[in-house]
Amino acid sequence: MRMPLLALAMASFGIGTTEFVIMGLLPEVAADLGVSIPAAGLLVTGYAMGVVIGAPIVAIITNSLPRKATLIGLSSMFVLGNFLCAVSPDYWMLMGARVVTAFCHGAFFGIGAVVASNLVPPNQRASAIALMFAGLTLANVLGVPAGTALGQAMGWRSTFWAVVIIGIAAVTAIALWVPRNIPHSSGNIVSEFAVLKRPQVLLAMGMSILASASLFTVFTYIAPLLRDVTGMSPHTVTWVLVLFGIGITIGNIVGGKLADWRLMPSLMGIFVGLAAVLVVLVFAVPFAVAAVATVFVWGILVFAVVPPIQMRVVDSAVGAPNLASTLNQGAFNLGNAGGAWIGGAAITLGVGYAELPWVGAALAVGALGLCVASQALEKREGAPLAEPVCEEC
Repeated sequence: MRMPLLALAMASFGIGTTEFVIMGLLPEVAADLGVSIPAAGLLVTGYAMGVVIGAPIVAIITNSLPRKATLIGLSSMFVLGNFLCAVSPDYWMLMGARVVTAFCHGAFFGIGAVVASNLVPPNQRASAIALMFAGLTLANVLGVPAGTALGQAMGWRSTFWAVVIIGIAAVTAIALWVPRNIPHSSGNIVSEFAVLKRPQVLLAMGMSILASASLFTVFTYIAPLLRDVTGMSPHTVTWVLVLFGIGITIGNIVGGKLADWRLMPSLMGIFVGLAAVLVVLVFAVPFAVAAVATVFVWGILVFAVVPPIQMRVVDSAVGAPNLASTLNQGAFNLGNAGGAWIGGAAITLGVGYAELPWVGAALAVGALGLCVASQALEKREGAPLAEPVCEEC
């Protein structure tokens, strides 16, 4: 089943590239469209809110459709959205095009994660999810740095044209390699929303929100931070983004293995490390070597949380895994939007780029608190995470 997982990873590579590359191109986009850098940063928020809004809508629309056809359709929407980004003449059309692109994001990763977990034995489910998300992490190793360099050399629109080509290749791979008859529950989608009443599901999604907010509060402004505080050239920033991408690729693999081993203890340990490394970043960022090393470790830890949290949501949402998995992508991106907004608001209020990691660390501590609460609740109940959803309710 490696080829179907590879096809999903190809699509996630393209989606990850278009989501994250805008951060490396904020100065170019802002200058070209005549807006401030914080305003350009709202393109990150707009994309993330598109995922949040689009996830439940697309989940409802596609609930009864075959999984393969759904994945092909979502990937095609991604291609269309990036085409619109490439031809956008002004800021607001670009914002709208980003939102269109984002609508496919949550549902693709949500449905794709469940499909990936069903293609392997039970003891390899988190690792399969991590393999699909490997495309997202490789986007930060290859796609984002290459897209940033391309955008700096030939204009930011050229980056989106390149992503269109990647998207077409991904649609082709899914059509050729993903099995046609993928089992899925197509019960009453409205009744499945009852999964949101479960405390464990809400706690896991809360972790997703705070973990992503912790990342995007700082990472949205990583280019100006490294340029203005560390004193790096745009070319050097590109290579730091490559190193960060290598870190999150490693973290994704490690997080999947840890989740298959001992999910909750591993997740708590990762959150502790994440908060600590962000505190270190505050003091390391003025020094180039220390800043680069810290950013690399940060990358490992920040993505090691993704497979465990996604697996926690799926395990908690017995009877509605596709819906919960999709909504959790919305939760991640609500955190993305919130983090980008918090970072921009802090800068507007006078907080320096170098102090943003303090905010990220506080958000990571909040995620740790939810993780501890979830573990305590599970021990107190002494029962399985959730009962199946009643589809006749």
